Amino acid sequence: MGSAWENLKSQSARKRYEGRKERLLAPLSQTVDTTHRGATDCGDLGISIDRQGRWFYHGSPIARREMVCLFAGMMCRAEDGGYLLATPDEVGRIVVEDVPFLAVEMFVCGCGREATISFRTNVDAIVTLDADHPLRVVETPETGEPSPYVLIGDGLEARLTRSVYYELVARGWEEDLGGERVHGLWSRGTFFPLGQLDDQPG
Repeated sequence: MGSAWENLKSQSARKRYEGRKERLLAPLSQTVDTTHRGATDCGDLGISIDRQGRWFYHGSPIARREMVCLFAGMMCRAEDGGYLLATPDEVGRIVVEDVPFLAVEMFVCGCGREATISFRTNVDAIVTLDADHPLRVVETPETGEPSPYVLIGDGLEARLTRSVYYELVARGWEEDLGGERVHGLWSRGTFFPLGQLDDQPG
C-alpha cells in the first residue's frame, strides 16, 4: 500500500482522527471529492473486504477495530462503481466482495406507520431507514434467498445480517399496493416492501 499505509499507521495520522467520533459515524453518507484536491493516486492499496465485512491487507486480517473504523470513514465510490479510500493527499482503490458494511443491530422507535427504524453497522455507524436511505431486497438466483441492503449514502450500502433481517420481517405486515398483497413495514413515513405474499389456498 506504500506511503498511504505508512501514513495511516503513523502516530500523527491517528491523532488527527482520534476523538472525532462523528467523523467515523457520519462520513459514510458523504462522498469524498478527490478530483479537486490534487490527491495522489496510489492505485491498488492491497485492502479487501469480504462478504462477511472482514477487512484484509494483502490477505492478512486487519485486526485493529479502530483502524477499520478509520478506513471506513475514508471510503467513497469511484465514478466506475469501484471503492476508494481517500485522504486529502492520497487516494487508492480497495476490493469489496459484496458491499463494504453489515447492518448488525436494529432499533425501532414507535410502531405501525409512525415507526422509525434504524440500524447500527459493523463499524458503529447509525443509519435510519427513510426515503433517502432505502431498503432493497435482492433475491439470490441460485438459492432464491433474499439479500437485503440499506443505503448508507452515495452508493455505500450495508447488508443486513440474517438475524437482523428476520427481526425486520417479524415486524412487518401486509399492505395492499396496486392490488398486490405485499409484506413490508413503515419507517419515517415510507413503506418498504419485503416481499410479495403468495396467494393462500382457499
